[in-house]
Amino acid sequence: MSDVGSEEFEDEQGYLGEYEGERNEAGQRHGLGGTVLPNGDTYQGMYEHGKRSGQGTYRFKNGARYIGEYYMNMKHGQGIFYYPDGSVYEGSWVDDQRQGHGIYTYPNGDTYDGKWVHHQRHGQGVYTYHDTGSKYVGTWIMGKMESAGEFIHLNHRYQGSFHNSNPSGPGKYVFDIGCEQHGEYIHMDQDKGGTEEEEQPAATAILIWKPKSVTPLSLCMPAKDNTTAVQDLSGEPKDQTILEEQNGEHSTALENSSS
Repeated sequence: MSDVGSEEFEDEQGYLGEYEGERNEAGQRHGLGGTVLPNGDTYQGMYEHGKRSGQGTYRFKNGARYIGEYYMNMKHGQGIFYYPDGSVYEGSWVDDQRQGHGIYTYPNGDTYDGKWVHHQRHGQGVYTYHDTGSKYVGTWIMGKMESAGEFIHLNHRYQGSFHNSNPSGPGKYVFDIGCEQHGEYIHMDQDKGGTEEEEQPAATAILIWKPKSVTPLSLCMPAKDNTTAVQDLSGEPKDQTILEEQNGEHSTALENSSS
């Protein structure tokens, strides 16, 4: 849904809605006031020269609600937005968009605490998975995990580089039992085969972990099974098993549809 208020849009007759409140000498809405907009939305708060400016509360007819700062009819400054699906964003806004530092709580309880640019997770941030307690700490670029990052789990963590929200290239697993497993993530394409109606077979991206060495931090044995979380290509983070014992060595296969 859009989280842009609609008071700046007039109806066909140029009607801006019913207003009760203070005005300046020019007759403009100025000071504290309240408006019922033509589409049924409501605003209660401060105005400057006919525009929402200052602290206010905007209620959408679909149940969404924004409480925070405005400038020239746009959310600008600090504010909280309650979405109809139950998600909540609390943080900085610039020109009606999530920008700066903010915390987004998703309907499933997951949270992102970090930097935003143009409504996208961008910069340093922490994504925490509600169901498992696992978290990703690292760099985001336009909503995806990129560059250096770390997945932290109950008894182990993965440290390395990420690309398109998946581990990529050299990295290591650090286990609480006191050892590190060094290796590399390799991306491979695999054809799944298509139907007769398809001109080309569907392709899938396979992510494979190639272990190279185990470095003991203390007397230990390599772990046989470990779980981490990665974000699939659909744009929403998912938890998946990425370490499994295979032919005497650990390997990982993460499959995502390219469609």
